[in-house]
Amino acid sequence: MKRIETDLPGCLVFEPVVHEDARGEFYESFNHAVLAGHGLQPRFVQGNVSVSRRGVLRGLHYQWPNPQGKYLSVLEGEVWDVAIDIRRGSPHFGRWTAVLLSGQNRRQFWIPEGFAHGFVALSDRVVFNYLCTASYDPAADASIRWDDPQLAIDWPVAAPQLSAKDAAAPTLADIVADRLPLYEPSPHALPSDASWDRR
Repeated sequence: MKRIETDLPGCLVFEPVVHEDARGEFYESFNHAVLAGHGLQPRFVQGNVSVSRRGVLRGLHYQWPNPQGKYLSVLEGEVWDVAIDIRRGSPHFGRWTAVLLSGQNRRQFWIPEGFAHGFVALSDRVVFNYLCTASYDPAADASIRWDDPQLAIDWPVAAPQLSAKDAAAPTLADIVADRLPLYEPSPHALPSDASWDRR
């Protein structure tokens, strides 16, 4: 499995080895030992699948307390996937990175605990798969406005379809400090040693 650094330390992309023949194809969507070899040892407790239509934007979501690390992939279609460091005291606070995930490139995206996450569907139908290191906690559920001017995320869709909750989300500056994760250096926060094209 190939590891690709993003320009946001801690957020990593993995490209699996795909075995193809006349019958079809096979690849590993998750392998704990392989991730451990790259310095990651997440303990996943919940798996989710969401289906979206073109132009649907989901995010920017996070949990605090009880933060979730997420291991993301797309089984069908294509999304532009975004991670934002929102940890108080982080040297990268407010920085974001984005990765194109699709059923064709089969990329898997690791986003550590303490980051917000969102994506927009770029194909007619998207089947999005993700594993989480913590269970969904309604009391800890939180979100940030998708077009927050402070974040200035370069979304590829100008007028996305949003849920009522996401449309009413506050900006990062409007969230009180104790409702944001606290920065604590961890084994997941690996240094970036390569440049990365945001798309």
